[in-house]
Amino acid sequence: MAVGVRRQMEDRVASLFTDRFFLLGSLLLLVAVIETFTGTAITRGQGLIYRAKDPKTFWCLVAISYLGAIFFYAGVHV
Repeated sequence: MAVGVRRQMEDRVASLFTDRFFLLGSLLLLVAVIETFTGTAITRGQGLIYRAKDPKTFWCLVAISYLGAIFFYAGVHV
């Protein structure tokens, strides 16, 4: 019975790595963490936004990235 449970868990893990919602959530989470640590965020039309020069826009973009990651991770379990 333990072998069957282990095989079932391996199948779940393998399915996570092929699920597009999981991959998009992981990508957005990675982008959000990199933006937070570097202090720069990429925008469409304006290029890079720096945390020191425009903090309100920067944190808004970072929050959107984190919320998008949560949204896609939630889509994995639906």
